[in-house]
Amino acid sequence: MAAAAAPAAAAASSEAPATSGTAEPEAGDEDSREVRVLQSLRGKICEAKNLLPYLGPNKMRDCFCTINLDQEEVYRTQVVEKSLSPFFSEEFYFEIPRTFQYLSFYVYDKNVLQRDLRIGKVAIKKEDLCNHSGKETWFLLQPVDSNSEVQGKVHLELKLNELITENGTVCQQLVVHIVSCHGLPLINGQSCDPYATVSLVGPSRNDQKKTKVKKKTSNPQFNEIFYFEVTRSSSYTRKSQFQVEEEDIEKLEIRIDLWNNGNLVQDIFLGEIKVPVNVLRNDSSHQAWYLLQPRDNGNKSSKTDDLGSLRLNICYTEDYVLPSEYYGPLKTLLLKSPDVQPISASAAYILGEICRDKNDAVLPLVRLLLHHDKLVPFATAVAELDLKDTQDANTIFRGNSLATRCLDEMMKIVGGHYLKVTLKPILDEICESSKSCEIDPIKLKEGDNVENNKENLRYYVDKLFSTIVKSSMSCPTVMCDTFYSLRQMATQRFPNDPHVQYSAVSSFVFLRFFAVAVVSPHTFHLRPHHPDAQTIRTLTLISKTIQTLGSWGSLSKSKSSFKETFMCEFFKMFQEERYIIAVKKFLDEISSTETKESSGTSEPVHLKEGEMYKRAQGRTRIGKKNFKKRWFCLTSRELTYHKQPGSKDAIYTIPVKNILAVEKLEESSFNKKNMFQVIHMEKPLYVQANNCVEANEWIDVLCRVSRCNQNRLSFYHPSAYLNGNWLCCLETSENALGCKPCTAGVPADIQIDIDEDRETERIYSLFTLSLLKLQKMEEACGTIAVYQGPQKEPDDYSNFVIEDSVTTFKTIKQIKSIIEKLDEPHEKYRKKRSTSAKYGSKENPIVGKTS
Repeated sequence: MAAAAAPAAAAASSEAPATSGTAEPEAGDEDSREVRVLQSLRGKICEAKNLLPYLGPNKMRDCFCTINLDQEEVYRTQVVEKSLSPFFSEEFYFEIPRTFQYLSFYVYDKNVLQRDLRIGKVAIKKEDLCNHSGKETWFLLQPVDSNSEVQGKVHLELKLNELITENGTVCQQLVVHIVSCHGLPLINGQSCDPYATVSLVGPSRNDQKKTKVKKKTSNPQFNEIFYFEVTRSSSYTRKSQFQVEEEDIEKLEIRIDLWNNGNLVQDIFLGEIKVPVNVLRNDSSHQAWYLLQPRDNGNKSSKTDDLGSLRLNICYTEDYVLPSEYYGPLKTLLLKSPDVQPISASAAYILGEICRDKNDAVLPLVRLLLHHDKLVPFATAVAELDLKDTQDANTIFRGNSLATRCLDEMMKIVGGHYLKVTLKPILDEICESSKSCEIDPIKLKEGDNVENNKENLRYYVDKLFSTIVKSSMSCPTVMCDTFYSLRQMATQRFPNDPHVQYSAVSSFVFLRFFAVAVVSPHTFHLRPHHPDAQTIRTLTLISKTIQTLGSWGSLSKSKSSFKETFMCEFFKMFQEERYIIAVKKFLDEISSTETKESSGTSEPVHLKEGEMYKRAQGRTRIGKKNFKKRWFCLTSRELTYHKQPGSKDAIYTIPVKNILAVEKLEESSFNKKNMFQVIHMEKPLYVQANNCVEANEWIDVLCRVSRCNQNRLSFYHPSAYLNGNWLCCLETSENALGCKPCTAGVPADIQIDIDEDRETERIYSLFTLSLLKLQKMEEACGTIAVYQGPQKEPDDYSNFVIEDSVTTFKTIKQIKSIIEKLDEPHEKYRKKRSTSAKYGSKENPIVGKTS
């Protein structure tokens, strides 16, 4: 919106409370109206095996894997070179901002000169994702056929009319109205040019008609009507009236095929639906949305058992988040957990005990407790429970317990900025240089000099180590407080070991924080892309050295703990007193209650960066305003874009304080998907993200960083201002007030995005899924309390930690009571949703007939 519009828009600014979510309001029901439906996906792409080799002498492939929502790519792994059993080992997590039919994983063979080759895929229907949740599974790769790669839906209307011919006889006429399509795929990253063929198919019949081509859109509005004669006039009788004869109607069907117009190249198949004409048997009209289906002959001739396999761990969640007031009792019970004695009798600890996978419980627990400043006391209490079972000081906090997982998750959430200011500059230098650091004699390439490589590696290790041990002032307060508690407890548990106070802290900050971020910078948003194979090897060697340098236990010994001889030899360079002193000083500083992150730091917080397309901002009336690829960078102070990553000269800068709103932009504005607009004091900035997940993340973080701006708008234009008017409301003034209410931002900290209602809903869902184990734990408490003698049947509860059966029993009773009360509004909403989302509606389309 132009600057002149800002005062008027600001005057209309709303004071309504902020809400978020993807659910549309349900009319007539207060509970349903405020329910948010939120989807997320996390998991791990582990490895592939037995991929098809090349036919020539060089049989190896350079492979990578992608994650797709239907046909939209939303994630890509690094390339693993020269392997038929590539080990990816990449974790992923993202919010899913739209509906989808299939979650697919594609394995590609990287090709430098030509288009990458799709080796095979794993496609899982949305409704089947729950069958694989939380467990690693080997999936056979299926063949990829262009006829089977479809997405989107079609809105169709059918009618039967009585038609009087020129000679006065009466026959039946089928009217096919193809209204529109929604959600067609991108073709080569751009919206397609779709058209549809409409066929009436039956015995000895194949009448086909064709719509016009719609240019550059994934949601074409065809609105075309086609007429077909269904029964011949000779078959008409007065008795049949408006019904098609039974023998004809059973054999006829309407087939809609969607195509992308290829112009000079071959048209691309986008999907088909088949609707039997007998849907009109009991009614003269029928209208519904249909999901596009693969072509019926797709993949029939291909073998499915010789393409290889892919090992995946997938956890898909769909949460129905109710209004805040419903979560009060459960939230209160969870937030009391740090004060419960013993901690094993608390609701938060019990959740970790009964979940099949502790990771499911850890993420929402940590975020909720962190939001209310309760994480440090809870983490301290569960860590103390860990220490009771630790017999050897050298193994302190090396397990995979609730305590270590909570602290891992906490460091990921609060330590993002700390990693960026500490590691990013040196990681950029490593990734952008081509220095070889390989010191394994077996892996040396021809012409490599191992001594030069060793010097390169030592230079990087020294520089990174020096940066880390000087970074204590940037360490977040929550991490410092936690490390202080761990250090005190470790000293009390092993009073005769002078090194344990340091190893208790280094086992987290070096082993589980810095070393992991170094070896996987893309996962921690420290690098925009996956490093190449040589750089990954360099980072792995650096990470191994750094974690050993940070381990006080190994520094106190005469030799390192490396298994590889070449690493043992290399590490001798660092077995000097000055490294031990530097580590000790750093660990002292970050585990002190006096050393905190500097308040009001002058350095802006780096929030997000990435490559997207923006529309030219020029005001010239001559020439076409095109879209250009730019590198965007957002900090807590400003949004900038550059011609390339790492450029220090910004082409354009928008101060965060000048952002008035951030909203999606309707596809019809420029016939492009995944677009959003940054409305600021000057002209709106129109941006196209690479996929729906990326667009959602940018909108979310931009809304959060600008949510407290004084002049935020209440209304905006969902379409662009083109050719003298707003496309949405047709207002001719560029400064006209927006025609649609703005989406309010999420009320959360810009660095720690925590939606406490969503986290509490997730915990409710986990308790609901684990009710059987909760019941067993309750029975175990009763058995222990009543029967004080030797345990006769320990199998029922030997896996549970029950220190105080009476207190644990009371907590379980409270949990069950709260869950039962929460079940009621959830059930009410489910019923409302099932009746409102009629089968055949846009929200619940019919799965079309397949052969």
